[in-house]
Amino acid sequence: MFDLDGTLIETAPEIMDAVNDTLRHFELAQVTQQQVNDWIGHGTRELLISALAYVQHKPIEAVRTDGLLPAYLAEFDVHYQQRCGTRSHLYPQVRETLTALFERGVKLAVVTNKEGRYTSTVLNAHNLMPLLHRVVSGDTLPVKKPNPAGIQSCMEQFGVAPERALFVGDSSIDVATARNAGIAVWALPYGYNMGQPIEACAPDRVIVDCSALLN
Repeated sequence: MFDLDGTLIETAPEIMDAVNDTLRHFELAQVTQQQVNDWIGHGTRELLISALAYVQHKPIEAVRTDGLLPAYLAEFDVHYQQRCGTRSHLYPQVRETLTALFERGVKLAVVTNKEGRYTSTVLNAHNLMPLLHRVVSGDTLPVKKPNPAGIQSCMEQFGVAPERALFVGDSSIDVATARNAGIAVWALPYGYNMGQPIEACAPDRVIVDCSALLN
């Protein structure tokens, strides 16, 4: 099982574009790539709320209760659907590794906090969907990572015991999710871990790229 953003696909540039498209529409200040990178992990709704709080100098909770939030989210939806696939790219060895694992009969799934409509658009833009047996997005279940329900639902669907399962991610959220599910977790150092080194999360292993899964 894999996280998506920062693990399989570098998506941050086009997420930043969509956020700034939205902010520009409402005549608000822009945010930087590094800020967007550090806000990734809890889904695009939470990311946009963080951006709005920053540029408007408001507490997060004040943005959550702002009557304009639905309008901000609707505008973001338009821009992100247009931006998906325009500036994202697969990380090294992702396609080759997923293809090899798929051909070996390994069950492959994505478990992400990204909302389903964006997850599908991004995966289809990079033609990964045919290699996946299951996709669990941030709104597939009533809860999302670090709740282990997404991982558990995959193991239940495929009849896989925890000791035969592995989660691959790039953040403390991913490590916590795997720990909560009682399975092993490997982490990639190049993704979005809110500005912190992935080693600090104490995954079972830090791998340079996905090809380590083939050994």
